[in-house]
Order: sequence, then C-alpha cells, then structure tokens
Amino acid sequence: MDPLIEVAKSILKHNLNLKEAERVLLVTDAESYEIADVFFQAGTALRNETLLMKMETRSKSGEEPPLMVAEAMKMADVVLCITHHSLTHTKARKDASREGARVATMPGITMDMLQEGAITADYLEVEELTAHYCGLLDAGERVTIEKENTTLTFSIEGRNGIPSTGVFREKGESGNLPSGESYIAPIEDSADGTILVDGSIAGIGVLTEPITLTVRNGRLVDASGKEGKQLLDMLGDGNGRIIAEFGIGTNREARLTGNVLEDEKVFGTVHIAFGSNKPFGGTNEAGVHIDCVIKEPTVTIDGKKLSFH
Repeated sequence: MDPLIEVAKSILKHNLNLKEAERVLLVTDAESYEIADVFFQAGTALRNETLLMKMETRSKSGEEPPLMVAEAMKMADVVLCITHHSLTHTKARKDASREGARVATMPGITMDMLQEGAITADYLEVEELTAHYCGLLDAGERVTIEKENTTLTFSIEGRNGIPSTGVFREKGESGNLPSGESYIAPIEDSADGTILVDGSIAGIGVLTEPITLTVRNGRLVDASGKEGKQLLDMLGDGNGRIIAEFGIGTNREARLTGNVLEDEKVFGTVHIAFGSNKPFGGTNEAGVHIDCVIKEPTVTIDGKKLSFH
C-alpha cells in the first residue's frame, strides 16, 4: 500500500496545493472506501488534520450528500469526494467552493486509475490545452457536432467556458481529479438534431454498440438501443432530459475505460451531458447529471473547425 500512499501524498501536495495546518475532508461511500482510506493515510502522514466521512452510496450522479456531509464540506480547506457517483454538480459542492474550500471530485476512481492513465499526465500541458479550448468556448456562439451521418447544433452564446485542469491552487477552485476538460453549459432550449454516441455513458460504461440520441428544443426525446433506454431511465421523464453540458477532453494520457471520470477527459473526444447545469452557469436543476462520450467527432464553433492536435 505504501506506493499508493506516496501517490496520494503527491496529489494532495501538487494537485490540491495542500499547505501546513490546512484541514482535509474525505467524503466517501462503501464502494470507494478503500481508496479514500489511502488518502486518509496520506493526509495524516503529511500531518494535516484529516477527517474521513463515509455516507450511504447515492443512487445517481448529481444527487446531494447528507446535510452533515454538506456542512462539513464547507468547513474544510481541501475536500476530496471519493465516491461511486459524482458530487461535482451538487449544491453541496457549490456551497463548499463558495466558502473557499478547494474541492476535487473523484467519482468511480479505481486503484488502477491512481497509478495509470489520466492521473499521470503532464498537468502543465493539460492546463495549456484546457485554456486554449476554453478561450474558443468563451468567444463562441454556436456549436455543431457531426459524427457519421448525425448532426447536433446548439447555442453557447453568453455562457462561459469552464476549465477543469485537475489542479486546484486557489480558494474556491473545484473540479474532477484526474481531469482535463474544457466545458460549458449550452443554452438549455437551443439544442436540435441527432448525435451518435460511440464512447461511453456515465453509469453504463463503454457502449456495446453506438447509440443515436435525438434532441428537440434542448430536450432528449429518444435514444436508440438497449443502452439508450437505460440512459432515458436514468435521466427520468422530467428536467433530467434537458441538455446540460458540452465538454472537450484535454488529457493526452486519459484512456477510454468505461469510467466516465477518465473517459470524458480523453483528448480527441467530446461529451454532452443531460440534467443539472446550474452549478456551472446554466439554469437547470434536475438532481441528475449524465455524460455521454463521443469519439473523434467533427466539431465546429461559429463555422470554424476544432483541431485536435
């Protein structure tokens, strides 16, 4: 276990900029407890006050943690959410960030992911690539994604691109770890068309066959195949089906493994998500947020084709 503790210490010091006397909170559940305990040992080895809170596993990504966890998150300097389902797009995470906590969310992280793939990236390069694509999103108004014979278009006018670099140096910074993506909340009712998803879907994994999503006025109205039906069931019949996010992967070391935490960071992929986007500049609250990863699409912003080199 010692090499893993060294990895966790390095993450706390370099990715989360942990300083002397800062308080660390680890939020976990039964599925992720073993990895959270590695970080607990790392935090205590660094002589920081470190607390581990184990909660009942949430039923889906975007579901709020218990009130006691949410309150504790606001009191910490550094928070790691090492959980089965994502707490990234929750009010609890947003409130903790507002109070100044640096929050890293690590949904579904595995022991393998602590040692291989995205976590091993050159994070200076990740920061540069992420800033580049965020600049294009900030300046852009209309996005078109094409994949085989499908096309999806939507507006991002007036919305800001958000960098997720996996490096959190300043008070209130938050995002996934490992990371590497530039993302934005599209205008909720602006998306129209169809898009072929051939990578993976959060909560489902790597797809056994590509599925076609049909979106009308920003709402997912159909998804083909058995896994498409699974997606619709996870999102429910309400606000969960509204388009929430468009993201661009910026981590050259990330692999498509079936774990969306790493999948959506793969360089050369993009992802769209449905459900909650209020925590990052949108208007929709749904209690669910599900990402769908598309491999090597053609993307244009205001008519200019994105380069993945």
